[in-house]
Amino acid sequence: MQPNRLDGASSEAVPPFDPELGVALAALGPESREPVTPENLRARQERDAAGRPRPTAEDLRADGRFEVTELRVPGPPGGPDVTLVSARPAGLTGPLPLLYYLHGGAMIMGNAWSVLPRILREWALPLEMAVISVEYRLAPGARYPGPLEDCYAGLVWAAGHAAELDIDPGRIVIGGKSAGGGLAAALALLTRDRGGPGPLGQLLLCPMLDDRDSTFSSHQMSGRGIWDLTSNETAWKALLGDRYGAADLPPYAAPARATDLSGLPPAYIEVGSAEMFRDEDVAYANAIWQAGGQAELHVWPGAYHGFDGLAPKAALSRDARDARTRWLRRLLAQSGTRRRPVG
Repeated sequence: MQPNRLDGASSEAVPPFDPELGVALAALGPESREPVTPENLRARQERDAAGRPRPTAEDLRADGRFEVTELRVPGPPGGPDVTLVSARPAGLTGPLPLLYYLHGGAMIMGNAWSVLPRILREWALPLEMAVISVEYRLAPGARYPGPLEDCYAGLVWAAGHAAELDIDPGRIVIGGKSAGGGLAAALALLTRDRGGPGPLGQLLLCPMLDDRDSTFSSHQMSGRGIWDLTSNETAWKALLGDRYGAADLPPYAAPARATDLSGLPPAYIEVGSAEMFRDEDVAYANAIWQAGGQAELHVWPGAYHGFDGLAPKAALSRDARDARTRWLRRLLAQSGTRRRPVG
């Protein structure tokens, strides 16, 4: 498909990278910026599984600062059980609000453990939240709707076992980054339409929403960051198989396909001005507003996909983390009073 463009616009004209972020990007080796293709997908998955951190429960407990439990819960009908990694600040009485988090990795990589150290440090501890990170199945081993159904099954189980988890089922925020952000958006749609647990909010960080790769930014920014058209197409094909590009693809597979965004929980949506997901994420926020919903949108100037992970000390990365935390704090404050430590 050809990207939508304004008269006179050229895909050769691109927003510049933030200077600090540009330095971090330039420091990456060529292997890190190599596109993912159907031919190298298996090797990239093996490299990711071997190289991505996978802290143990003991590691995550951080010398007693957190309580951490790995749970195996019933999966979707006909599917395997789902692993949930449940963590919370030690010594807090509940019920605590819950961040139900879906990791990134383009639906083809990543794990539930690697994201937790930052989440526990940046959100769980200062905001007094519990966290559940979901180990959903990856494509192409599990195609749509398998990964999403894993996430839904885990959410239903967590809400149904709120008392034993010591969480408040009325204060569950679903969230994720990149593919996890897309899954979180899809999960908000799915639980709305099935009458499942109603999330308090949805935290969508540079979400992967659109399989069609038809936006201007998807072409404008391809090859200029760490994620491009080739990689994106490979990931979507791995997830969707023969349904890739189908006119009748459900919105739960690719939330940008949704025509009804009414009745969704408040959303926080962020994206970089210099990444291919920019236009689809901005359009999603706009569609929520047009449906009468609430969305807070941040387009970080000069940021590329995954910028805060590559350059965590950059001023723009710090600003992004602060904005996310402020949104979560406001959301929780509006929903009830946080609990205090025991003793």
